[in-house]
Amino acid sequence: MAIPKFTSVPNSFHSELKRRISQYFQDSGKAQTGNLSLFVKAIILFSSFIAVYIHLVFFTPPTIWAIAECLLLGFLTATIGFNIMHDGAHGSFSRYKWVNDLAALSANFLGANNFMWKTKHNVIHHAYTNIDGVDDDIDARPMLRLCETQKHHKLHRYQHLYFWAAYSLLYLYWVFVTDYKKYFLKRIGPMPIKKMSPMDHVSFWSFKVLHFGLFVLLPIYMVGFTPWLIGFLIYGLFAGFVLSIVFQLAHTVEHTHFPQPNEDTGRMEDEWAIHQLKTTANFATNNKVVSWFVGGLNFQVEHHLFPKISHIHYSAISKIIKRACEEYGITYIEYPKVSMAVASHVSFLRQMGQK
Repeated sequence: MAIPKFTSVPNSFHSELKRRISQYFQDSGKAQTGNLSLFVKAIILFSSFIAVYIHLVFFTPPTIWAIAECLLLGFLTATIGFNIMHDGAHGSFSRYKWVNDLAALSANFLGANNFMWKTKHNVIHHAYTNIDGVDDDIDARPMLRLCETQKHHKLHRYQHLYFWAAYSLLYLYWVFVTDYKKYFLKRIGPMPIKKMSPMDHVSFWSFKVLHFGLFVLLPIYMVGFTPWLIGFLIYGLFAGFVLSIVFQLAHTVEHTHFPQPNEDTGRMEDEWAIHQLKTTANFATNNKVVSWFVGGLNFQVEHHLFPKISHIHYSAISKIIKRACEEYGITYIEYPKVSMAVASHVSFLRQMGQK
């Protein structure tokens, strides 16, 4: 399909939001990027990951502890992605570009590729959220049907029961399949990726080799093939589930929309900011523990409207955005608890499973 275009309006809602948020930072004297608390969190997460990895590979704990540590390693992989890689890729982790680049490079260390991620996430998902045929994040076919415009298969009648298994595959499929698919096809869905520089190619292959050495060859050498395979699957499947469920709760729930462009003009009905509010949901925003671990991605509305602002500010600016939505009569989608968001997501999957 042709790439959709958004309606441009004078004195848009987005411009008003930007004015209010800019005023907040000006009045508070705060930088829009991360602060000491974020840097400390990054050190804690990375140190924990390295410590668990070393203990698993070089000290071979008893089976029950090894399983627990594989689960913990998977959880830490997801939290590093949420808190460090994600902000770094958006340029909001630090005011220094080299620090943001380093933070984004954590994706490469964990087996993914930040160049591909930036195109898939920053460019496509953030610009064309929930638009079927463009937003790669809602394309899980044929295993899942995530909007009404996608083809229905008999298998989808049960997707609200097996979705957790499909989500668990995300990390392993991402690292070992989709990155390479994007690399060789030079596109993500209908969107071409920008031309890679020689250094981008070197980074892609060198980190893929490094990851294979650290997470496949070395563990097999240290503990044997079967223990490695079991541990790696536990690790990868759990990381995939945590990564998937957090992103799915933000966009595929009962109250989010999946608008399509006008067939004749190729234009979307709403301006970009209102489109984001219709396609995005928050969850558990009063739960500080959830916010800490998911890197503020439970404030997904704020993130989509202002992706270059670090997640440490989302709680504060959410009050400004919510107030503006009330004044303009725009729905602000939010679920008070994680359990309520999960229930809504399961209900949504059940609805999409019907023909």
